[in-house]
Amino acid sequence: MADPIVEVQNLRKTYGPKVAVADVSFSVAPGEIFGILGPNGSGKTTAVECIAGLRDADDGHILVIGIDPQTHPDLIREHVGIQFQEAGLHDKVTVLEALSLFASFYETPADVDDLLTVLDLKDTRDARFKSLSGGQKQRVSIALALVGNPKVAILDELTQGLDPQARRTTWEVVRRARDTGATVLLVTHFMEEAERLCDRLVILDHGRIIAEGSPQELIDSVGDARSLEDVFVALTAKSPAASTTRSA
Repeated sequence: MADPIVEVQNLRKTYGPKVAVADVSFSVAPGEIFGILGPNGSGKTTAVECIAGLRDADDGHILVIGIDPQTHPDLIREHVGIQFQEAGLHDKVTVLEALSLFASFYETPADVDDLLTVLDLKDTRDARFKSLSGGQKQRVSIALALVGNPKVAILDELTQGLDPQARRTTWEVVRRARDTGATVLLVTHFMEEAERLCDRLVILDHGRIIAEGSPQELIDSVGDARSLEDVFVALTAKSPAASTTRSA
């Protein structure tokens, strides 16, 4: 594998007595779509927030494009795009205003009109954020993550709230981002999404990695499994993590 663009070693994060992330290690090669899977409460979001420098880790080492985001979060801002589960925009800002503003923060942003088109937001470009549906707000959040042409895009619950057609369209946007040079960290609890998109992935349960590999490698490793969903059910049923305190 090429030198990793993201490297995580022995990451740990706790909230009082609750262990959110426990001794998590993995690396991501440039140009990969790398999945971080697990049920709600498994530590996925906490892990990527530490990777992005948005949350302080208790222990471990992280490098993103060779920079420690825990000590120098400002140095990775230009190179990392993040799609949050909630966009958090002002109610009165329009879709076009938000994208144009975010694009102005970067030296070489993506084409705003192009993003509006591929994410099916062109008809709502002048709509205020408060008037958008949940699915439209989700697509705006994805556009904001990609508008800076990031080297690393962190997409957290990418297609939550989207209908099946919008979900498939969004998958194509992610593939396109990868094909134009971005490395993607995809956080999801949708096993089909991970199986369709990811080159490699880790599965978290109770804050610990219980499996790592390509989707096909993981499917082949578990008996009669035909999908990642089968793998997840089988592994979590016998995971040592299942006997620990539930993570935050």
